[in-house]
Amino acid sequence: MDVGTRLTVRAYHVRSVEYGKENRVCVDGSLTVCPDVAAQLMEREPLIREIRIRIIRPDEHEQHTNTVMDVIPLSTKVLGKVGDGITHTLTGVYVILTGVDECGRQVCNFGASDGILKDKICWGRPGTPLESDTLISFDVVLKEGTWADRPGPEAIHRACDAFCQIFREQMKKFNGYKCTEKHVFQETYEPGRKDVVIVKEVSGQGAVYDTRLFGSEPCGYEGGRSVIDMGWMPLLVTPNEFRDGIMHAMD
Repeated sequence: MDVGTRLTVRAYHVRSVEYGKENRVCVDGSLTVCPDVAAQLMEREPLIREIRIRIIRPDEHEQHTNTVMDVIPLSTKVLGKVGDGITHTLTGVYVILTGVDECGRQVCNFGASDGILKDKICWGRPGTPLESDTLISFDVVLKEGTWADRPGPEAIHRACDAFCQIFREQMKKFNGYKCTEKHVFQETYEPGRKDVVIVKEVSGQGAVYDTRLFGSEPCGYEGGRSVIDMGWMPLLVTPNEFRDGIMHAMD
């Protein structure tokens, strides 16, 4: 038996999400959100006209949402790269990224995901929040007309990734003994036995539909490469890379 990569995921459950003077997450399960950070994020992105950061609680799903461009877990690498080593992740909370332009044109709306929030998310599926989870809404308004070219959506994802990184940097310092769950994934390969290969097709049509791979952080934007820029060529991804968040959806 050949032994492949070993991935350890330590989960920390978030019990309270409140507004505060800073964006901070503590190992005890408390998290505060400061919407004022939006101004700093917009300074770096001239195509963004407004960023609205707010908390959506489990009993507040009966409300309108702009296009759901991504649902992002707050996870970070503590040791190794995406797919091996140690990852810290939060449970009980997700970041939901949505976008529209100044004229009301929905960004990356291939699946018509604007509408009533409770009807636009498949709750409790792999990669989606539970109905009982708290959502941190990161809603972006783009400059008029920039929704249809790559720079517009890329600016949205880049700004949201910078917001998530604020929490990731704090999570890297969490005490590993204080996690609420721990999961170890060891890849193994049996000589002489056939391996199972799953072929997954991802967005890479150009314009506003794209997917990034091999980011520096789980489900992260920075450090990743667009499948468009890689020529839409087939790429091999290991099971641990996939489960650790090697892929960042951009539509």
